[in-house]
Amino acid sequence: MPDGVIPATSPYLAAASLPPVRTDWTRDEVAALIALPFPELMFQAQSVHRARFDPTEIQISTLLSIKTGGCPEDCAYCPQSAMHEDGGVKASRLMAVEAVLKEARAARDAGAARFCMGAAWRSPKDHDLETVCAMIEGVKGLGMETCVTLGMLDDRQAGRLRDAGLDYYNHNLDTSPEHYGAIISTRTYQDRLDTLAHVRDAGINVCCGGIVGMGEDDSDRAGLIASLASLPKHPESVPINLLVRVAGTPLAKAEPVDPIDFVRIIAAARITMPASRVRLAAGREDMTDEAQTLCFLAGANSIFYGEKLLTTPNPEATRDARLLARLGMHTSLSQH
Repeated sequence: MPDGVIPATSPYLAAASLPPVRTDWTRDEVAALIALPFPELMFQAQSVHRARFDPTEIQISTLLSIKTGGCPEDCAYCPQSAMHEDGGVKASRLMAVEAVLKEARAARDAGAARFCMGAAWRSPKDHDLETVCAMIEGVKGLGMETCVTLGMLDDRQAGRLRDAGLDYYNHNLDTSPEHYGAIISTRTYQDRLDTLAHVRDAGINVCCGGIVGMGEDDSDRAGLIASLASLPKHPESVPINLLVRVAGTPLAKAEPVDPIDFVRIIAAARITMPASRVRLAAGREDMTDEAQTLCFLAGANSIFYGEKLLTTPNPEATRDARLLARLGMHTSLSQH
């Protein structure tokens, strides 16, 4: 049973049996959800959330950049792209295994249940993949769930990660299929879908979401959620990121997103993917406590804990702890 999912005897479950999980959501259906009057949208999201999860519980994950910068992709939001020379992120080598395990121990001791490792690659080389597999095995040995994001994978690479014991692979769709070409030109939407299929076929859980605030319109936001919610199987984790506008990247001057509009996307993700962890991911540094609280009410039940998300700022752990305490919420240390 996925961590945090409520057992059948839970008082949070309605008396009636749970409705089946749909994988045929359309853009128009999601757009209609997002456009609901805010009280109605929040009520629906809370109802769905409480049917499967403890609404007072938040899963804690930590994300570490194990290989930073120098990526050949041209993602317009990313300071790690080698094509954005003014992004300020210098290329580094892959970290040593023991250095990664030291960070993982600290994350575990700080309350993280899952340790995520990210490398700025288009796709991993075989010798690097073996090093990452040693990291996965070491983190698993610490009693933590593991997640990596390494770029595109083929079926053989996905199988090697599975054999190392990987729990989750992160590979975001980023935005709608229609808006994708305005953000990235060095890989296609189908490339991303193919990697997700290799991961799923290997038996690894999928972590897949997107970014809000990259110049997309309301229809594109609905298209992103519809794309995620119509995958053959919903991602077990769905990170919803608020764009961090980094100087030197093409999206540095993108228009900020209205917090209520962002909450609507969280709610739509929760309603359409009821059994998934919806993670409030990048962009929390610029959110008020009130905005984050609305996201939790809309069904977000996972956050990244720590001062950085790869190369961008994240709220201090003490701020997160204070907010959760004020809300009377608790963190999850449960495992699969």
